[in-house]
Amino acid sequence: MVNFGRVLTAMITPFREDGSVNYEVAEQLAAHLADNGTDTLVVCGTTGESPTLTWDEEYQLFQVVQNAVAGKAKIIAGTGSNSTKEAIAATQKAAKIGLDGSLQVVPYYNKPPQPGLYHHFQAIAQACPDIPLMLYNVPSRTGQNLLPETVARLAEIPNIVAIKEASGNFDQASQIRHLTPPDFALYSGDDSFTLAILAIGGTGVVSVASHLVGLDLQEMIQSFEAGKIDRAREIHLKLFPLFKVLFCTANPIPLKAALKLQGWDVGSSRPPLCELPIELKEGLEKVLLELSLL
Repeated sequence: MVNFGRVLTAMITPFREDGSVNYEVAEQLAAHLADNGTDTLVVCGTTGESPTLTWDEEYQLFQVVQNAVAGKAKIIAGTGSNSTKEAIAATQKAAKIGLDGSLQVVPYYNKPPQPGLYHHFQAIAQACPDIPLMLYNVPSRTGQNLLPETVARLAEIPNIVAIKEASGNFDQASQIRHLTPPDFALYSGDDSFTLAILAIGGTGVVSVASHLVGLDLQEMIQSFEAGKIDRAREIHLKLFPLFKVLFCTANPIPLKAALKLQGWDVGSSRPPLCELPIELKEGLEKVLLELSLL
């Protein structure tokens, strides 16, 4: 059984003023996250702005982060693609450099039907048998929903071990849990759904907010697992305004603004993403101050 832990941080990619990747800050941020509640770093996912990264930049990020957190946190590489051939090649390279897992997003834009989705993930798993795969279902971004019945079929493949479920549909998450074995890890893909996912037998969260409140999220999850439901609910409700304000516009725009307010030199997002509008920045700053994060 593969154990990625409870709090998985979907790590941002820092950029310099000229738009190049700031590998030095990435290294510093990765080490900071590993020391503040993160069990596993998900590198070059949506929050890491993977659509605007080159493969060369991604591979360098994998290695920089790997060196920064060696022995302290695991690394899952965002090597998914809407091309099966490309996803296989990227995942094989991630496996070769010794990363702990791979995040495989539902193919975007080309909208394959369920049999196509099954064969896509099956082909990647068979071509990369030595690296555990986490499925990533986020239909709001990909235009296609990975249905629970398809997830259940994929869960029978030995190295497909988990799913990041970000459909926003709690019934769907429940059906996935109902159809899959207990050792198939179900992670919330939304911070605000974490507590509810735990209640149906989920494992934890692939988090954006953990950049800022990783220790709080760990306490919430550990409290729930220890039967301290009131404490878990208290933490969830305290953090709920942060969960929502971090998605006041496209992720990771608000998160990068929050990190910059804290003094992190993470730069701006690459186009076509943009800076956080001033009126939204004021609301973000208000929430951060209320939570004593500034």
